[in-house]
Amino acid sequence: QALLCNLVSFDTRLHGCTMMRAVISTGRRGTRGFASAAHSRTCGKDDLFLGLDSSTQGLKATVVNGDLVTVAVANLNFDTDLSKYGTQGGAYINDGDPVVVAPTLMFAEALDVLLGMLQESVDLSKVAAVSGSGQQHGSVYWRKGARDTLQNLTPHTPLVDQLKTSEALSRDTSPIWMDDSTTAQCDQLEAALGGAQATSDLTGSVAYERFTGNQIMKIAQETPDVYKDTEQISLISSFMCSLLLGDYAAIDTSDGAGMNMMDLRRQEWSPAALDAVATGLGSKLLPVVPAHTVLGEVASYFTSTYGLNPRCKVVAWSGDNPNSVAGLGLNAPGDIGLSMGTSDTIFSICAAGDSRPGLEGHFFVNPVDPASHMAMLCYKNGSLAREAVCEEVTGKKGDWATFGKLLDSTAPGNGGNLGFFVFHPEIIPKIPREGVRRFDPSGVAVDSFSPEVEARAIIEGQFLSYRLHSVKLGLTPTNIIATGGASQNSHFTQIMSNVFGTVVQAASQPDSASLGAACRALQGWESEKAGEFVPFASVAPELQEHTIVAEPDMEAHKVYTDLLEVYAARENQVVSNN
Repeated sequence: QALLCNLVSFDTRLHGCTMMRAVISTGRRGTRGFASAAHSRTCGKDDLFLGLDSSTQGLKATVVNGDLVTVAVANLNFDTDLSKYGTQGGAYINDGDPVVVAPTLMFAEALDVLLGMLQESVDLSKVAAVSGSGQQHGSVYWRKGARDTLQNLTPHTPLVDQLKTSEALSRDTSPIWMDDSTTAQCDQLEAALGGAQATSDLTGSVAYERFTGNQIMKIAQETPDVYKDTEQISLISSFMCSLLLGDYAAIDTSDGAGMNMMDLRRQEWSPAALDAVATGLGSKLLPVVPAHTVLGEVASYFTSTYGLNPRCKVVAWSGDNPNSVAGLGLNAPGDIGLSMGTSDTIFSICAAGDSRPGLEGHFFVNPVDPASHMAMLCYKNGSLAREAVCEEVTGKKGDWATFGKLLDSTAPGNGGNLGFFVFHPEIIPKIPREGVRRFDPSGVAVDSFSPEVEARAIIEGQFLSYRLHSVKLGLTPTNIIATGGASQNSHFTQIMSNVFGTVVQAASQPDSASLGAACRALQGWESEKAGEFVPFASVAPELQEHTIVAEPDMEAHKVYTDLLEVYAARENQVVSNN
């Protein structure tokens, strides 16, 4: 069914701003039809389920009906639609500074603006449940007394004004996943927990700079007065959920696993990790809950201001990558999701007993099945790196047509030329020093490539790395489902297919996180109605139509397979020189 897109300009009385780039889309089907399932959905066709995604660069919404047909999609961009905050890619980034934060109040204002947009096209009184997705690892610090503000929000008065007036936050900014300033704290945490492998065994990951526990430790050490004045600590996901709930919202076990503070096997806060992070930290956190938990009903602020139903259920929010697992409908170990966004992530699911946390990559709780885990690799240099190289080689920002022609002019394998494009300290492998490293076919470091070689070097280099480290994590892809904005580029998906030697499919909706959140809202609603956990596969079988967008050229695949060992050697060389 054709997608009807309308570019909409909204002059919102609530905020007095004009949204020139915000987009609402309606009329999209997101399903192929459904197989019979053990649990029959009890919601009505007129019931709606709202999924929100507070990502790095913006806020998105997907609304589905009881048949999981997408009836509306909306999005706004922080840099352009809320430009008064002065963010770059949704954050405050200074060249050479490892500290990367985002203005916390911007997230709250975005929620008001987006709901105002949706109100114009959707009868929000029909929304039976809402859930959401937040960029992982980012943290929010509530000042003592902030709970009273949450519980007494005044309708029709912007959230940002109420939070500002009541001084509800003990910090104005949120450290986010791009922050790389906590190496000392990571070392301290690992030492307290018995080393890197012991930390990974306990929490599912070694201590990473972006993980929330290390950020909290740094804040407690460097600004003890702020930590002391903090009553509750939220992730960005649970912060947004707290606004909708009108009370502090619990962190879910999936997003909570990205903090280096949760016992992955027991699915509860680890006392040893909490004690290592900061004194009294347990008193600033609610117990973690499964992602399908209904936390309550939506706050009266939203029923009065936007017409949401007073009985609308608020289902625990989770992280953006966990929600993508739901939105892509991954249901077998060979199914691999590859999200090409601000960061690039590779993820799959596995039985909890099969997960083997090591010294790279992550294992989280599966957000739609707490009895299983999701495995994930995260790369910091994703779309922002591709965009920077695109502008460099084409002379124009976002000139992907010319970039594609440059790719077409070179052969798979790039003649043996390899590049490592580290515009921000990289996570996998760990490359703390920024810069571009290039090697000619004989392995000699060179200062530059021609534009066409440079273009192929970044794309091939990224996918070669993803293949190399996926194998190390134990992932064996038989099918790749690509999502994220860059996944719509046919040149990228073809090279992806050739490198991995498998079919690449694209999701019918590129924003899998907000779709996953909408479907998790339905799962939470159904689980509460049934009085027991309802499996996601019963609620949303065959969730999305996946279209084959690339099939592997096996000759090219052989070129990449032969090149992989050379790539690994060059990667080791780069890592050892940092």
